[in-house]
Amino acid sequence: MTTADAPGALDLDLDLDKLFAARLQAARARPYLATALFALHTVESREVPTMAVDRYWRCYVSPSFVARTPVEELAGVWVHEVSHLLRDHHGRSDRVARQRGLTGPGDRLRMNIAADCEINDDVYGDGLARPKGAVYPSTLHLQSGELMEDYLYQFRLGPRTQDLAWLDCGSGADGLEREWDLGPDGAHGLSAHEQDAVRFRVAQGITGRPGNASKGWKRWAEEAFHPPQPWRELLGAAVRSAASGPGAGEDYSYGRPARRSTGLPGVVLPSLRRRPPRVSVVIDTSGSVSDAELGSALLEVAAISRAVGGRRDLVTVLACDAATRVVHPLCQAEGIPLVGGGGTDLRTGFAKALRSHPRPEAIVVLTDGQTPWPSAQPACRTVIGLFPRDHRRGSWNEDNPDYVPPRPPAWARVVEIG
Repeated sequence: MTTADAPGALDLDLDLDKLFAARLQAARARPYLATALFALHTVESREVPTMAVDRYWRCYVSPSFVARTPVEELAGVWVHEVSHLLRDHHGRSDRVARQRGLTGPGDRLRMNIAADCEINDDVYGDGLARPKGAVYPSTLHLQSGELMEDYLYQFRLGPRTQDLAWLDCGSGADGLEREWDLGPDGAHGLSAHEQDAVRFRVAQGITGRPGNASKGWKRWAEEAFHPPQPWRELLGAAVRSAASGPGAGEDYSYGRPARRSTGLPGVVLPSLRRRPPRVSVVIDTSGSVSDAELGSALLEVAAISRAVGGRRDLVTVLACDAATRVVHPLCQAEGIPLVGGGGTDLRTGFAKALRSHPRPEAIVVLTDGQTPWPSAQPACRTVIGLFPRDHRRGSWNEDNPDYVPPRPPAWARVVEIG
């Protein structure tokens, strides 16, 4: 969190009284983090530049750093380090590294800096002092309020980061093991279940009595209770499952005789062959669906075409609010006009899709759910992708504050689109 130890300061003993006084001050300033702060096990280390954590909730502390840092700033460092663990920065960094091919130490330093920006933009103040050298998004001329993954796209190592080469919050911040780590078999590490229990208690404290919790912590607590689903994978799997169900995309063909023909001399029997299925995508274009969600819907249309083998001629798109106007063949997703903006009744979309010739083997509906649903199950598989809505934050219907839309029918596979 601050610059590294000065040479010749290696003979100091760790001042535990000062360190724990700072932790107590941190818990008083941020009472909702107290469970996590006291779950950390302290390990004295002269290899650590300042303070660092590993993924097993051990906190490695430099004695000379504690000696030269005021208690008020140490309290801020405690909160900063435990924030890395609560927000699973080590697990998220590992996932980002795999997805983007980030393998070098410079990449991990960028992840540490990006994770610091996510934490520091709203963690200090209101009784918690900012430690010397803390990295803010503004340090890199970036906007506040974003996540580590977002910040990673927005900066590279260079002149603006050359003074941050000392930064090292440990493997708990970027997932890369350090020489000082005690590892999974070391003493006083928390198991995965124990870590989840700590996160749950902290999230419960924030959502139950938020007090002065920042927007970033409130957002984290909401996601801790309702972790985001890998909705792209789930939606793709649901479409593939619907398209490959019994009777979907199957027909008899004489192109290859059935194996049973050998038992009937002179008789050629057709075989049951699978062909790429036809899919109709119904997109909700009512006024309650935002432009960003419509853009996301078009991306999903392209993903759906890949899920059924890339045959765009077998995918049709219907834009629907209270009425369905035109059925568009899928040539380019970005060229499909999504016309609408009124009320919502997706039953017209279902009806038009089922009247098309040839009839689809699967229907995919992308909607916010504020619609009546067909009373009877369609004669094909149905997948519903729901844009998230929280009716607790406002009325679904201005004319009826108590209105809550009906849940999608049980015969449909439902995937929430994050």
